[in-house]
Amino acid sequence: MKMRSWLAGLFLLLFFFSLEAVEPQKWELLRFEDFIRGRLQALRLSSEGWLSLSLKGETSAGPSEEFYLSAVTSPDGTIYLGTGHNGRIYRIRSGQSELYFQSQEMDVTSLALDSKGGLYAGTSPNGKIYRVTGPAQGTVFFDPEEKYIWDLLITEKGTLLAAVGEKGGLYEISPLGEGKLIFKARDTHVLCLHRLPSGEIYAGSGSSGCLYLINPQGKATLIFDSGYEEIKDILTDESGLIYVAASGTPTKTRKEEPTRPLIKTSTSTDISITVVASGEARPAVPLSSAEAREPGAIFRVTPDGLAKKLWSSSEEMAYSLIFNRADKKIYFGTGPKGRIYCLEGDERLSLVFEARCEQIYSLLTGANQILFLGNNPCTLGFLSREQAIEGEYLSPVIEAPALATWGKLEWLAELPAGTSLIFQSRSGNSLPAGETWSDWSPPYQKSGETILSPKGKYLQLKVLFRSQAGNVSPLLKRITLFYLPANLPPSLARIEILEPNEVFLKPPEQEEVIWGLVKTRRTEKGDREEGRFTSLAARKVERQGYQTFRWEASDENGDELVYSIYLRREGESDWSLLAENWTENIFTLETETIPEGRYELKVVASDWPSNPPSLELKAEKISLPFVIDHSAPQIKNITALEKNNQLELRFEVEDSLSAIKKAEILIRPGMWQVVFPVDDLCDSKKENFGLKINLKPGSERMVVIRVEDRSGNRNVFWQKF
Repeated sequence: MKMRSWLAGLFLLLFFFSLEAVEPQKWELLRFEDFIRGRLQALRLSSEGWLSLSLKGETSAGPSEEFYLSAVTSPDGTIYLGTGHNGRIYRIRSGQSELYFQSQEMDVTSLALDSKGGLYAGTSPNGKIYRVTGPAQGTVFFDPEEKYIWDLLITEKGTLLAAVGEKGGLYEISPLGEGKLIFKARDTHVLCLHRLPSGEIYAGSGSSGCLYLINPQGKATLIFDSGYEEIKDILTDESGLIYVAASGTPTKTRKEEPTRPLIKTSTSTDISITVVASGEARPAVPLSSAEAREPGAIFRVTPDGLAKKLWSSSEEMAYSLIFNRADKKIYFGTGPKGRIYCLEGDERLSLVFEARCEQIYSLLTGANQILFLGNNPCTLGFLSREQAIEGEYLSPVIEAPALATWGKLEWLAELPAGTSLIFQSRSGNSLPAGETWSDWSPPYQKSGETILSPKGKYLQLKVLFRSQAGNVSPLLKRITLFYLPANLPPSLARIEILEPNEVFLKPPEQEEVIWGLVKTRRTEKGDREEGRFTSLAARKVERQGYQTFRWEASDENGDELVYSIYLRREGESDWSLLAENWTENIFTLETETIPEGRYELKVVASDWPSNPPSLELKAEKISLPFVIDHSAPQIKNITALEKNNQLELRFEVEDSLSAIKKAEILIRPGMWQVVFPVDDLCDSKKENFGLKINLKPGSERMVVIRVEDRSGNRNVFWQKF
């Protein structure tokens, strides 16, 4: 009984695979790079490629503006929000926002609060700094020559630091609004500032992406040149390590990390810059093509300038950084997919949040939460320290090469008590997924079930993560599914007919022998594909009596193809089989065995080696007519008259099938000389030649005429004069 059941199961399996004519395909999500192509909601994606519930995220109904550009929080939790392009500042308390101040500028690019609650706002494009003391109460506090105020910082002594552009510098402004330039950068913009407990300042620049250390006296040290266009944000951790967000397409080569003493240079009596040298002269390392495509990166830099790239992306740009002292982790926001990443002490990277906006423009720490500003659309959001109890993963769309039958869905997961994973699927035949797709399937109860969605070219999975408590989470490590695309017919491109007698000499395959290895198995096709064999390029030569054909063939299923080659005389209906199960895309016909005339060649491609009997598909292509010609061209109506040491020669050349290729004459002791027909071009089956030849003293009184047709047939005629 068991044997009968096993045989029945085997029959059903074979029948299932025979209904579709190709091998089953496997699609898998396993690595970080795989899962990140999907859409995450309240989920964390670890560097190992594991999905779990993440921090609880919320968004607040912020004011309706074009952009959120800056924010600062007060000790009581009040949020001040700077916007663009209407130049407004909002105050947000208990989730309610109100217009706090209307500036005369377009953008409020930076905000800072002093110890007394005074609010300072940096603006552009006219570079004014406002001091706001209450609702609708604000005045211009400082107005430098520069047009952009990128960042503001309150020092321990109560002065205000302003990072400016377009001339790139740092101002220190007294409580009375009196400012002086304490640092002039070599860059056009200073974009961000970070204060150290020592009173020193880290400053990040734009245009050349440099990190400076500036002491209270204005002395600056160039710590790190990122090679990117901008340093967007700076932070330090508790150990003093520096983290910078760099952005913009890399435009410079990067030299070896600096390890030697500092070299001091001076630009003026008031402002000095100390440049960290790289020590011994070493060649710069050119940018690789991958580096040139990275618009964003996160670096960790030691105080003496040693840097390590911790993260980079060819698609995302880093905008903001924070060090969250509550969990000792670093968070950074990116665009254009609205992502927040987390870096832990051992350099482990996790994606912890995806917002419903394109850019995470700014991150701030608050009481037991992380505040973020997003743009496109404007978003004001919060990440709490609590774990979400529900999350969702929407997989990238799976595209089959053709209409597919969906097989089994498998997953690898850990499910602590009180947690669950719910899988669903949907399918369709067009992109993007929409109303024409099937509804989401009923939930799959266990790994290994057959997918319920209808046949289609596209499939998408949805996974719901649930936890009954806030301290445990399901952990999804892998998703695997199988599908069987419908068989598609092969495709044949046009058949190329080489010139008569042109052939390719196939070089011998060269086996790579491992010295000292005992050979225990025969060589298989797969070994060649993996590089165990190498081949020299084929060489084109001329050999009389052959006609070579080439073609291009493809199969969207990736099936192995074989060919049948047929020949017929032009005008006839019956084909003669020349070869079958031919595996190469080139065929050479031995024309000496075939009567001369005009012929056609037919190539039939079949995918039967990859498909069950009777279910293979074929494609065929017929060549243009070609000529098989064994007869030499005829030389007729020759006249050769000598007069005054000059030979006047006339003759005709005619061929029944092929065009005349060339004609030559020889009068000894001279050499063979090419002659042209009267119309200057050999392009037809009949050509007339007429020429006058100056005879040299002692020339033989006989001319030799040699002609050749396009099929390589030659004829020679001797004529005395």
